[in-house]
This record gives sequence, structure tokens and C-alpha cells, in this order.
Amino acid sequence: MGHPAGTVISAREAEVLAAVGEHLSNAEIAARLFISIRTVESHVSSLLRKLGAEDRRALTLIAGERAAPAPPPPAPALPPALTSFVGRARERAELAAALHGQRLVSAVGPGGVGKTRLALAVAADISDRFADGVWYVDLVPVTDASMIAPTIAAALGLGEQQGRTRQQTVLEWAAARRALLLLDNCEHLLDGVADLVERLLAQAPGVTVLATSRARLLLPFERAFAVEGLSVGKGSGGDAVALFEERAAAAGVVLGADDRRRVARVCRGLDGVPLAIELAAARLPALGVDGLEAGLADRLQLLTGARRVDSRHRSLRSTLDWSYTLLDPQAGQVLRRVAVFAGPFRADSAAAVAGMGAREVAAHLAALADHSLLVPVAASDGTRYRTLETVRQYGVELLEEEGELAECRSRHLSWAWHAATELLADEVIDTPRWRARFDRLADELRAGLGWAVDAGSKDAYEGKVLLATLCHRRGIASEAQWRFEQAAELAPDDRSAAESLHLAAGVAANRLAGDDAIRLHRAAADLCLRAGDTAAAARELARAAELWNRAAGTIAARPDELAPRALLDEAWRLAGEHRVTRARIAAAESFAVPETEESSGEVAEAALEVARGSGDLMAESTVLDRLTTIQLSRGEARAALASALHRIELLTPQVLDPCVGFELSDAHVMAVESAIASGDLAEARRLAERMRDLPLHREDEHVAVARLIVVCALEGDWQRALAAGDRFREGWERAGSPRVPTLRRAARAMATVHGMRGDTAAHDEWMRIFTALVPYVRQTHDQHSSAFFEGLMLLHLGRAREAVQVLEIHPRELRRWYQSIWRPWYAAAWAEAAVLAGEPDAVDRIAAVRATAAENAVTAALVQRCAALAAGDRPGVLAAADALESAGCRYQWARSLLLAGGPERERGASALLSMGALVI
Repeated sequence: MGHPAGTVISAREAEVLAAVGEHLSNAEIAARLFISIRTVESHVSSLLRKLGAEDRRALTLIAGERAAPAPPPPAPALPPALTSFVGRARERAELAAALHGQRLVSAVGPGGVGKTRLALAVAADISDRFADGVWYVDLVPVTDASMIAPTIAAALGLGEQQGRTRQQTVLEWAAARRALLLLDNCEHLLDGVADLVERLLAQAPGVTVLATSRARLLLPFERAFAVEGLSVGKGSGGDAVALFEERAAAAGVVLGADDRRRVARVCRGLDGVPLAIELAAARLPALGVDGLEAGLADRLQLLTGARRVDSRHRSLRSTLDWSYTLLDPQAGQVLRRVAVFAGPFRADSAAAVAGMGAREVAAHLAALADHSLLVPVAASDGTRYRTLETVRQYGVELLEEEGELAECRSRHLSWAWHAATELLADEVIDTPRWRARFDRLADELRAGLGWAVDAGSKDAYEGKVLLATLCHRRGIASEAQWRFEQAAELAPDDRSAAESLHLAAGVAANRLAGDDAIRLHRAAADLCLRAGDTAAAARELARAAELWNRAAGTIAARPDELAPRALLDEAWRLAGEHRVTRARIAAAESFAVPETEESSGEVAEAALEVARGSGDLMAESTVLDRLTTIQLSRGEARAALASALHRIELLTPQVLDPCVGFELSDAHVMAVESAIASGDLAEARRLAERMRDLPLHREDEHVAVARLIVVCALEGDWQRALAAGDRFREGWERAGSPRVPTLRRAARAMATVHGMRGDTAAHDEWMRIFTALVPYVRQTHDQHSSAFFEGLMLLHLGRAREAVQVLEIHPRELRRWYQSIWRPWYAAAWAEAAVLAGEPDAVDRIAAVRATAAENAVTAALVQRCAALAAGDRPGVLAAADALESAGCRYQWARSLLLAGGPERERGASALLSMGALVI
């Protein structure tokens, strides 16, 4: 059986194809890849189409042919076990059974008892129950309850979502999922975890939560599952002895029968606590059973009377104390000082925090790992070491006892601060290496700053600004906004606080969180007034007014038509003669006049002159945006494109701070839209690719490729559109399927492409996404672009009369700037539908749209084609085909050849077939 040679399939489709080749069901594939069954079905449908397979059996054969090389397996949701899991067969079965009937189960027990290992084993055992996967979240590095949701989002692979908090993203992702969420080490965040879990289970009926903690979450629907020590049977049996024996064997010691009986007594004295047993087994090669037995017996007896420790913890604490006393003084010093790290650390980092030489610290870390007090972890930048949470808490207690905690935390913060400053100075930030460096450092900086805030350190304010700036560059906008707001609370004066809120507002605008942006700008204005800086206050008020008019679609509050005017009037009263301030207010005023009014252009031109005179690039960019919308509304698409391109030139050399980020992203959006309006598809593609590659969108693939999808659909580069569509859908689902109306055109374009290819299932799936992207019952701002795409598909399928009904609005009624982007495209389809349907007003329609379509190279050729078809002028149709080919619109070129008939028809049909299109 043959299939199209060189057929391009996406990475996700390759994974699905490989799984089909293994004869997995859709549910099994969904579980493996952590996606929904519906998404699997859509990918299978796409593969059948692309590879020319008649059925799933044929697809299985193709998978075998393409098996070498196999696509890389998806990253596992559960962390790999570094050592084998021993025993607990009864507990595994009971915990699995508890999760069958309960949606929240907490595995509760003291530190070191093995809650995490048991939970991971059970999660793996029951993973087949959850079609959308089993997900592990380690909460150890989280020191602030507000970081719980972001940590869960990161574990789920959910990118930053504009206009939504991380908690909203998690809840929306979970709403339609059947998944198990394993929240590990909750005890230091009980209230925060309980609050989020309660919301999660209320909104996501298919989600089950397994938590591990030293204490219950205290939720009414929680099932507490007590985790106790390993069993120690009579004589030399039991899980505890089995664990000791396996770990001893790994260390090169084989126990004899008599040894096992003595080891059983040791394990019984340790209450069967796995961590205590592993620490003891690690010392066996050096001490032997005699030394082990004697040393631990002494320690246990001492601890009984010397410490006020809960009986459940006594055996573990005694073992930790015993292990610690066996270390040489410097190794013990290293163990307690590395306890301030929140996550895995390198030897050089440990040396900086411990205040010791790098070479000696590296040797001590290796020895501590040999004694099971640290866990070595392979990383891309070399070996790192992880401190078990119980050992870390023990180390912090030792630091307090030695009076070293404050000094050690201060060194840790200094180290993290220095590393963060180096990251900030790095000019190349859009690389996997930079992002990995940030991801490894972020928890350390968060933990260090948490201590600085608690200690009242003067560094806390600047540290929060530093962290916020790095979060923004990393693409974690919601945390960046929140950190800037935190910085404002810690600022040494009102002016510094106002600057932090100004940056927070910039991030909020970039996230499309308009309500937050306006709130923050107004709060910044109040602080500026309190500091006596009236000009800065006026700029903040002007920005708030500008957003009311410029970004109304990002504001959820009830529209207040009087608010912008009141803000602008107050800004003028405060501005004085400050040139930049007056330029910012003038820029905001340009948005106060609707672009459809005659005076809008004069107002914008006057504001542009003021902005350029002030030398303020942000004011100039703002006014250029307004000028772009006015030009689009007037049908001056090429002038609009020039304005948008000039914005990009102005902004590109600037440091990517939050305010520049908003303007730069918006400039690319407007440039792509203007290029589409002018019919310059080559320029539209170039700009869409640049937008795709902006650092601002690296976490949001659906946002990054949305405009590229539309351009490729118009061009006829449908294979590329399909690949971008896969990225869009995966990114959108990963972000929790957010409702973002501005992305609807991409979904509509994808539905159109599939419809013209005859793939009804894929068309319907994209229409479902199209519908899901709108947050309101009625949303009209994109209805005419949607009508255009629907008409385009219907015309392709030979259903011209239906197209006439869909394209019922006269093009002259499309006057707002966002309608005017599509006015020439809509007008050409409006005229063509009438011609092909034989409508009596077809010739009148052609005459009515000539001027509208004239400035757009593609639509001008399409109207020329309409006129030729209406007149039966075959050479005229072929001339239009040549013009469309020159304009880079391969789809309409091929369709023109098809419509022309004669010898060119076969050539046009062949080109359409190569795109995968139906030929009617």
C-alpha cells in the first residue's frame, strides 16, 4: 500500500502514529500522551487524510514503515524512581482502593516514613484509570502559598495565558479532564493547598487528588490514609528488613542469616521508618552490624530522655543525629548549610553558600550522597544534589542551634541575587539555555526573598523588582505583575512604589488584563501625587484613559463612557508644561475620538507631532497605533502597514521591559493585520513569523502562531497551516482552553481549510474550538471575517447560493477598523458569490466593490476575475490568475485556472489536489 511520499506530519501526529502502530486504543494513546481522547481522534483523522490510509489497519501498516527512527517518547508525568520500591503490598492495594471511591485522599504520616514513594507507586499502578494522565507536583520548593497554582500549572505543562491568573488556567484545564493530581509535601502550605483543591474538585468532576502531608488538609470530603513504618516480622522477616538488605547489597554488603535477625532488631528500634533504615544501611560498610547496632542503640536510649520529640519522630531524629555525629566537622557543616537551598544545587553554588572552598565542598557532597543524606541528580549542567525534605528541615534546625541560620540565609540570598543579576545582564534571553538557568534559579530567589521580607531586609524591595523583571522576560506574566505589586508594598518611598505599580500595570496590559492595568495605573497616580510628582501622576491617568478606549476588549468591568474623559481632564490639570506628559495625554486623546469620525485623523496627526516633539517613543508608538486604525478604517491599508512597520522599527532596539513589551506585541499584530488588508501576503507571512518568534509569546504557542495560520490559509500554503494548527491546538489545550476572542480568526481559518479539503470531522472540531474561544453569548467584532471564511469555503465547494446568504451585509457597512481589515476580502467574495449564483445584481456588485478592492493586490485580481466570469471572458480569467500568482496567492491562482476551464483546468485541478483540496 502506498502513501504520499514526503508527507509532512507534526511531532504530535508522529507520536500518535507510533502509538497506533503499537495497536493502542485511543484511550490508551490519550493516557500515554496526556491529551484528551477527542484530540487523539482528531489526530488520527488528520493522519488518515495526510497519509492516504483507508482505515486504522492501514495506518498501523504505515506506522510500521515509518518506525525508524521512532519519535521520542513524551516526558513522563511521574518522576523516575532512583531506587527500587520495596514492600508495602497491602498499603498499595488499600490506597489504590481508597482512590477508587474518593476524589481527595491524603496520605498522612511523619517525615521519612515513605509517603512520597508509596504515593508514586500507587499513582503508577492506577494510571490506566485516568484518560488524561497522572500528574506529579512537588511542593517542597514552594515557600509562598500564592505560588501553589503556578507550580501546578508548570507541572501540567500549562503556559502563561494572557488575561488569566495561573489558578484560572489550572481550573479551566482541569474542568474537562479525567486526571489524577499528586500533590507532594503539602504540610507547609495546608491552607493554600486546601483552598485550591476545594476549588479544583468543585469545578473538575473528573479530577482526583492524592496529597501527601504530615497533617490533613481538613476538608470535609477528605479521606485520610495513615502511612506508618514498614512492617518488621518475627525473626528476620518483614518489609523493613527487606529494604535494609537491598540497600546494604547496593553498598556491597551481603547479610547472613544471623545478621538479618540483628538487623530486624535495629529496624524495630527505628519503628520501620524507611529513611532511618536507609541511613543506617548506608553506614553498614564502614561500621558493620556490630557498630551499627551499638551506635544506634545508644542514640535511641539517649533520645528517649533527652529530647521532647513526638514518639513517631524519635527514631528518625535519633538516626539523623547519629548519622550527623559520624560525619567529620566540615562535612556536617556542609550538610546543615546546604539546607537553605530550595531545590537541587551544584557544588560551586553550595561552596558559595557554605562559605568554603569549592573543591572541599565537592568532596563532602559526594560523601554525604554516599551516606544517603543527599541525593545526586544528573542535570544538563552537571551533577546536582538534592536534599530530602526531612533532612533539609533537620539541617535548618541545626543551623538555628548553631546560630548560623541568618548568616547562611544571607549568603544564599547574595548568591541567588548575583546569579539573577547575571541573568538580567544577558542580552540573549530567548534561548533554552537562558530559560533553563532561570527555571533552576527561580525557586532559590523566591525562597531567599521570602526570608528577606520576613527579616525586614532593605534588599527585599530591589530583589522583588529583580525577580519580577526576570519573570517578565521568561514569559511568566502573571507572577511578574504580582511581584511588581509586592515590590510596591516594600518600596522605600512613594515614588519607588509608583514606579513598581507602573511596571505591574504594563505587565497587566500585556496579559490583556485591562481591569488590572487601569486599577494599577490609578493607584500609581495616587502615589505620585503623594510624592509631589504631578507630571508622573498625569501620565498614569492618561494611560488608564487610553486603555479604556484602546483596549476595551480586555476590560471585564461594565463600560463607563464617562471614565476616560474624567481621567483625561484630571491629567490635563496636573500636566503643567512637562513635554513628555503632554505627549502622553495627547496620545490618549487620539483614542477618545472614534476612528469613523472625520476629525479623528486631525486629532491623531496633531498628537503625533506633539509626541515626536517630546522625543518620547512610547507616546509616538501609541499615536502610530491610533493612526494605523484610522487608516485601516479609511481603506488606506498600505499607509496603515507603513505606520505599523515604523512602530516596530522604533520599538525593536528598546529593552524589553513590560511597557515596551505591550507596544511591541501590538505593533506586530497591527502590522500583520495591515499587510493582510493590503493583500501583501509575503510581508504578512514575514511579520507573522516574526510575531511567532517574539520572546513575549514563547510560552503561548497558540498566540504565537495564530496570525501565521490566517496568512497561510489565504496563501494556499495549507500544509504549513495544518502544522501551525497543530501547534495552536496543543498550546491552547495546554493553556487550559482559554476563551480569547482575538484568536477566533485562526480557528475559523483552520476550519475553512479543512472544509475545503473535505475533512468534515476536522472542520467540525475547529468550529468547536472557534465557538469555545468566545467568552460571551454574543460577540460581533469578528462576525464579518468569519462570514468571509465561511463564504470562501462555500464558494470552493460550489455552493454559491449559500455563500450569498452568508455574505448578506453590504461591504460599505464595514467601517470600524477591525472590520476594515477584511473589507476588501469580504467585498471580493460578496461579488463572486453573486456572479457564480447568477444573481441579477452581480454586475452592480462588481462595480460597487472595485474601489474597495483596488488597493489590495489579491482582491483587486479577484474582482477582475469576477468581471471576466460575468462577461464570459476566459482570457480575462487567465489574466487574473497571473495577477494572483504574482501576488503570492497560490490557492486563488489555482482556482482561477479551474474556473477558466479548457486546457488550464487540469493544471489548476492538479495544483489544488497537491494542497489536499477537493476539486469540484
